Amino acid sequence: MNTIQKPKIPEQLPLLSFSEALKEDQIKEAVIENGSITGDELHHLCAEQVIFRNMVFMDVSFRHMECTDVRFEKCDLSNADFSGSIIHRTAFQNSKLLGVNLADCTLRNVQFEDCHANYSSFSYSNMKHVRFAHCALSESECNDAALEHTQFDACDLDGANFIGTSLFNMDISTCTFEDMHVSLDKLKGCRIAPAHAITFARALGAIVL
Repeated sequence: MNTIQKPKIPEQLPLLSFSEALKEDQIKEAVIENGSITGDELHHLCAEQVIFRNMVFMDVSFRHMECTDVRFEKCDLSNADFSGSIIHRTAFQNSKLLGVNLADCTLRNVQFEDCHANYSSFSYSNMKHVRFAHCALSESECNDAALEHTQFDACDLDGANFIGTSLFNMDISTCTFEDMHVSLDKLKGCRIAPAHAITFARALGAIVL
């Protein structure tokens, strides 16, 4: 697995409020923390070399966002809508992503670490060099997505939907799930743990005693 590029963020950045940092749909070179925004529409926002820390973005629409060299640290992005966004060299760390919508996005060099992302959607997204580590992804949607050099390490994938998504060369052996929805013709080459074989045997119609 190739190394995922980390966000390239200067060590010294000014601490600004969200409103101070936002200039003509752009936020650049700033640390923004301990704020709360609910229900706003921030379509086509461009964020570059930004750290969002302890921020609450509840039900915020970031549709068609361009996000480069950004870290979300301990943020609440529940039900945020990033659909159609381009996200590059970005990290989501220790954040709440419950119901977040990342459908139809382009993700390059993106890391999700210790995030609660149950009921999230990555449907129709194109992912390359993306890593999910220790994330809760139960009942998430990842159908009809393109995954290349994408890792799932020690994640909860119970009830996740990968219908129409190729899992060739994927390694989900460290993940946990009792049920997962996949296209059996796209499962070839996927690395699983022995305990997972029961789930896929049942999907083939076998009766496991």
